[in-house]
Amino acid sequence: MYSLIGDIHGHCDTLKLLLSKMGFAEIDGVWQHPTSKAIFVGDYVDRGPQIKETLELVKAMVDAGSAIALMGNHEYNAVAYASKDAEGNYLRSHNAVHNKQHQATLDQFAAYPNEWQMYLQWFRSLPLFLELDGLRAVHACWDQQHIDWLKAHNYFILTEDLLQASNDKNSIAYTVIEETLKGKEFNIPEAYTWFDKDGHAQTANRIKWWAQQRGNYNELLFSCPPALQALTFPDDLVFEVYPADAPPVFVGHYWLEDKYPVIQSANAACLDYSVAKEGLLVGYQWDGEQELRNEKFVYVR
Repeated sequence: MYSLIGDIHGHCDTLKLLLSKMGFAEIDGVWQHPTSKAIFVGDYVDRGPQIKETLELVKAMVDAGSAIALMGNHEYNAVAYASKDAEGNYLRSHNAVHNKQHQATLDQFAAYPNEWQMYLQWFRSLPLFLELDGLRAVHACWDQQHIDWLKAHNYFILTEDLLQASNDKNSIAYTVIEETLKGKEFNIPEAYTWFDKDGHAQTANRIKWWAQQRGNYNELLFSCPPALQALTFPDDLVFEVYPADAPPVFVGHYWLEDKYPVIQSANAACLDYSVAKEGLLVGYQWDGEQELRNEKFVYVR
């Protein structure tokens, strides 16, 4: 059995409650389960009040073999924010927007600079995707062509050359990392501009890449503006749809706000239910089933 857990964003006390509810117990300082291994789908840092404690807990589980921790886009961003290119410029610029996104993490590690450097190095060791015993996990999007490209180049973790290449917006590496860790997007007409959770104007919406049928915008886009919801999605837009006969895949990232967690399709489940916005911290206890079931979710508010 595997216990998959969604985005934590520095909510360590809530994580402990979820682990307990999923049958884990703290033994000799490490959370363990007698028959299950945890799989974290990424986003341990930023936003929350216990980022350092969250990293300590998750890394201890990984080091003890009781968990696997994947790379999230917030860990990738943290590495890029701290790294420079050949000209000495930060890969992720230190502008007002990026500073605000990382501020909680920077503040909580201000007195622990050496530990923060250690965690930045640890982030580089986190798998970018996972295939294990009939299941798949990735932070935001499983596009098989992207996964095959990463495999072909032996990019299972964030190597220095992949980090540098993925910050060139004209490169294949940029597209692969952007969509794998942040999801696919569709540019909606400018007339339907909307504002995200941080108040920034947006004209792009994330795509529900597991949706098997094309219909209206609301069926295929997250945060679809009301005026667009009933309109027919363009037939000429082509994107990789996760096959209905592929192994079950688990993701985080999408800030779902449903009252209770539900599967996205028979073989796709999102585990991010906005814990950093007073939502749920969600897990799924997987026992090998190829058709996912709502009753396998475990969550705490």
